[in-house]
Amino acid sequence: MQNKKVTFIDWGLLDYQEAWDKQEEIFAKVLAEKHDNRINNTNNPTDNFLIFTEHPHVYTLGKSGHLEYLLLDEDGLKEKEATFYKINRGGDITYHGPGQIVGYPILDLDNFFTDIHLYLRTLEEAIILTLADYGIQAGRYPGYTGVWLDPDNDKARKICAMGVRASRWVTMHGFAFNVNADLAYFGNIVPCGIDDKDVTSMERELGHKVDVEEVKIKLKNHLAELFKMELN
Repeated sequence: MQNKKVTFIDWGLLDYQEAWDKQEEIFAKVLAEKHDNRINNTNNPTDNFLIFTEHPHVYTLGKSGHLEYLLLDEDGLKEKEATFYKINRGGDITYHGPGQIVGYPILDLDNFFTDIHLYLRTLEEAIILTLADYGIQAGRYPGYTGVWLDPDNDKARKICAMGVRASRWVTMHGFAFNVNADLAYFGNIVPCGIDDKDVTSMERELGHKVDVEEVKIKLKNHLAELFKMELN
């Protein structure tokens, strides 16, 4: 039985390690629900979660990433008041910080569709539609995940990075959407291993700070519509 109900949680500003631990706990709970169904030959509904948060300055490196793309040593990280973690998502190195909406959908895709490629494209589409609400035209850059502005020319710049993990069709990690993020922090890495493209934010594109809470509402609504979620 497909369960389209999704619990929405906003953790606010939360330390990356604490958020990762909480994610892992929820992820394990959903996997255990699926395991119990399989072992007991039952069809009880599995839980789904959509989590938004922001993090203090932190750099994270995906399992297939390249450590040399972090351009700071330990002292440099301290100077920037930033932390660094190697984690178990896909993708290379990225930055999280205040003014950035980080989304962690922990979904059992058996409740929606079992297609990771479609899952990523659907997350991207929600960001693209949210940006369109503010008059910002965005799209996809061939060969890369995430959401880009001017993806078809040499001004291509990334506004949302993505990196996910999935086990038995249960997802974790997700996306990092630059709203009012301090873009200077991206200068300390080779973002996602792409050294010839810029990174941008809604603030930079619009010329003023944006109401992050308003963006969250619009983004949440687009995700709900695209996934046919029943958010609560």
